[in-house]
Formats: sequence, structure tokens, C-alpha cells
Amino acid sequence: MKNEDFVCSSCIYHLPVTNYHLQNENMLSKTFWGRVSIEQAYSFLFFKKGNITQYLLHELKYKGNKELGIFMGNLYGQILKKEVQKIDSVIAVPLHKSKLQKRGYNQSEFFAEGLAQQLEIENLSSSVIKKIATETQTKKSRFERWRNVEQNFELIDSSIFKNKHVLIVDDVITTGATIEALAQLFTCIENCKISVASIAVTTN
Repeated sequence: MKNEDFVCSSCIYHLPVTNYHLQNENMLSKTFWGRVSIEQAYSFLFFKKGNITQYLLHELKYKGNKELGIFMGNLYGQILKKEVQKIDSVIAVPLHKSKLQKRGYNQSEFFAEGLAQQLEIENLSSSVIKKIATETQTKKSRFERWRNVEQNFELIDSSIFKNKHVLIVDDVITTGATIEALAQLFTCIENCKISVASIAVTTN
């Protein structure tokens, strides 16, 4: 209808939201316990095969609908800015240059940009690179996923994150292995805190 963008008002109303921003110890945050120190873990939507979340992610990831990523980031950012503790910057999980060249864009960066706009923080996604083109994670176990991305990321300049609270952003979180590997880079930076956000989280 008029004045609607990307997703109609009815669909927005029926989105399978997690409300994890209202729960300090939600199911997503618990996946990182004993693995890496995370301040808060947020995810906008629950992902199940065949639900509207899968459709939205397919549009964003494979149909070139980049603006949908910014729209989703803006939508979730409006919710988070009322509830979350102060965040200084956001970083999207990077793609390896070979996959970036093939797809043409990193879908998580557009979601990160939407969040940055609403939270009024820096988008520092260009400050991290993926060094190795890993295999797809889809059918791997949690341990296999972690081994697949272990030591796979590099910060260009770690000093800019000193005394900062960084929000690491991905499109979908399944086991958290990718987020864990990237978050490990920040553990040696003085007084750097990490939180996590995603468009979606898978359900069992």
C-alpha cells in the first residue's frame, strides 16, 4: 500500500520477533557461555524453514535486494535504541573477497548500516577482513563450523576499538561459531566489549 516499503504493514505485524532485547539471558546469549565473552546477544527474528524470515533473507541474500537489509536494520535499530546499553560501533561479519566478488555485496553490511543509522554509531565493517574462503557451513556440526572459521578473520587496526563497545552483526546465527571466531579477535584489546546482533536466529 501507499507509504509501505519492502514489507507490508500486515507482514511486519506478524513477523516472528524474538524479543531477545528484553531478556538479558536469552537462548542466543547462552550459546556463547564458556566460549567467548559477550555482553548482550540480540536477534530480530526466529528463522524456520518456510517462514517469512526465510523469504526475507532469500530476497536479501540472493535476489540483490540490498535496500531490504537497510530497511531491516532500521526497523530493528528503532527497537534496540530504546533498550540496549551504549554501543560505540557496529561491524558486519565479512565475506571473503572471492565470495564478495561473486555475490557483489555483503548482505550483513546493509543490515549493519541500518542499525548504525538508527543507533547513531559508526559502521566500521571495513575494519575487518576474512582471510580464507571457507566451505559452506550449512551441513556442518557446531565443532566443524568452529574449525571451519577458526583464525579466519583479521582486524586492520585494532587500536580503534580500545575502550569501545562493538556490536558484531550477521544475517543468521545458527551455532554462533562464526561470531565466536570473530569476537575472539577483540579479547586482547584493552577494555573492548562485544555484543552481537543478527537478523535471524535458527530454532531447533
